[in-house]
Amino acid sequence: QVQLVESGGGLVQAGGSLRLSCAASRSMSTIPTMGWYRQAPGKQRELVAAITSGGSTNYADSVKGRFTFSRDNAKNTVYLQMNSLKPEDTAVYYCNARGRYYDTWGQGTQVTVSS
Repeated sequence: QVQLVESGGGLVQAGGSLRLSCAASRSMSTIPTMGWYRQAPGKQRELVAAITSGGSTNYADSVKGRFTFSRDNAKNTVYLQMNSLKPEDTAVYYCNARGRYYDTWGQGTQVTVSS
């Protein structure tokens, strides 16, 4: 199993940047898929970006070109660099680790983008 601890949320003006971090309790190379999801009030949780243990990434169309998902295997940490933030990016962001026998979520971190 794996435990996840997120950090880095906050309040930022539109056009600004934030970086979210998610530290895992085990080596990233053993986790098949890591993902960032978000959930805005009244909406379903949606995938923002995902990265596989092999390094392949995919992004939601709404964040392509603005968000970057990266991984530091030495620190067992993944990052979501969010640039050119928009008010519609406001949500609770969750880190996710998915393997054959587990599907683990972080506690969530609030991101608020003011217009």
